Amino acid sequence: MGIGLMYGLWRPRVLGAWRVPASGPVILAVNHSHMIDGPMLMGTAPRPVHFLIKKEAFVGPLDPFLLGIGQLKVDRTTADRTAITNALGVLAGGGVLGIFPEGTRGEGDFASLRAGLAYFAVRSGAPIVPVAVLGSTERRGRLVRALPPLRSRVDVVFGDAFAAGDGARRTRKALDEATVRIQERLTAHLENAKRLTGR
Repeated sequence: MGIGLMYGLWRPRVLGAWRVPASGPVILAVNHSHMIDGPMLMGTAPRPVHFLIKKEAFVGPLDPFLLGIGQLKVDRTTADRTAITNALGVLAGGGVLGIFPEGTRGEGDFASLRAGLAYFAVRSGAPIVPVAVLGSTERRGRLVRALPPLRSRVDVVFGDAFAAGDGARRTRKALDEATVRIQERLTAHLENAKRLTGR
């Protein structure tokens, strides 16, 4: 359904999808500047993605729908143990976990990362694939101002998978070091994606 919606409303250009491992656990770390970034990735990724989504989005008919397609509800105001357990369960089962490492929509430049991404990567040992979604905020649509113009191009650029930790340590220092390493890799990928797409 996501594929039909994203390709029906916009013109996604997907680059580097082959970089996502074909099997086994993987974390997709996605920049987040527009509300369509998550659905765009779900509709273009080569494997099904389970996103950690703020619990406020699970309202009305969206609640059973999001849960039905495997999305994970998270309370961002606290250390949500249920969400953490569910996310680690996705990775333990060899699935794909999608994370917005900045925690919320913003500039989408990976300038401020929360520790959650490093925690899941170090704890699970799953590789991280950086993903840049570009073009979703360049212009406003005429019919629906909150969305990009219909049939406009949105680029989804997948980067090379990398390990966040050394595979052995799970200390606070290891998490801090992993966060720095992750931020450097994500920022470099975003810059490369902009050069590649001319955005």
